[in-house]
Amino acid sequence: MGEKAGRVDFEWVYTDQPHTSRRKEILAKYPEIKSLMGPDPQLKWVVTGMVLTQLLACYLVQDVSWKWVVIWAYTFGGCINHSLTLAIHDISHNVAFGNKQARWNRWFAMFANLPIGLPYSASFKKYHIDHHRYLGGDGLDVDVPTDLEGWFFCTPFRKLIWLFLQPFFYALRPLVVNPKPVSSLEVLNAAVQLVADVCIFYLWGLKPIVYLISGSILCMGLHPISGHFIAEHYMFLKGHETYSYYGPLNLITFNVGYHMEHHDFPSIPGSRLPLVSLASCGRLIFFQSNLVIHVSLYVETCIEIIIKRLKNA
Repeated sequence: MGEKAGRVDFEWVYTDQPHTSRRKEILAKYPEIKSLMGPDPQLKWVVTGMVLTQLLACYLVQDVSWKWVVIWAYTFGGCINHSLTLAIHDISHNVAFGNKQARWNRWFAMFANLPIGLPYSASFKKYHIDHHRYLGGDGLDVDVPTDLEGWFFCTPFRKLIWLFLQPFFYALRPLVVNPKPVSSLEVLNAAVQLVADVCIFYLWGLKPIVYLISGSILCMGLHPISGHFIAEHYMFLKGHETYSYYGPLNLITFNVGYHMEHHDFPSIPGSRLPLVSLASCGRLIFFQSNLVIHVSLYVETCIEIIIKRLKNA
């Protein structure tokens, strides 16, 4: 518990985030990638199936013991709810119904939000725009830990505590770093969520509510799926701000691991991100770089980075 910190400050970079210029250069060289942009017609059906699965789970957990409510919340419900947060991430880029139907995307995100138990989708959309526009920007990108977090959670044991508390920091950090006025969509999101929670409580009691909300909280902290929070943008290699993970967890997380590709082309739905490198003859992930970074995620919240140097093509 008394280990010394590996570093005492964040890595400061005084250049623009790289993805805007990368996108222009890549599209100039591989214009066929544009064909991957646009809505994913299957997304709404996948999300609807997940929401209905959680409603069925609410019915089933009403009579189990409290111990099993928590166990099922962590092992099953939490996985679905975390996946739904990533579906909401995709929907925030209007890939469910397209840019011309932005309002339908906002409403559908609220529907995807229902099993999470707490209003999330409207606020996420509001701040996620800044994450793409000002990636890593001090006081602008609320995904970056605060100075207090960086100062205090600086030893392995404290970092473990930080991982456990990650959902609370993730939810509260925007209110401290870059507070914004509450929007009408956020009010609607909260009202819809409250009505849904009251209905579930009326039909099946308190256990389904605990199952949903505890699953949402547990799955955002010390949980295998949560490794992407660290893998995406924490600087493992100097000079590289975004990393991709190409492992099996992408199958249940809407390919959020393809994060370099996502930031290069946020209008491409997650289901098509694996096709991006194919559209560029497999050269995209190596664009302007001679490094492949593979991130393996483990239950113990250990992140192993394997870096291979490639010969110049």
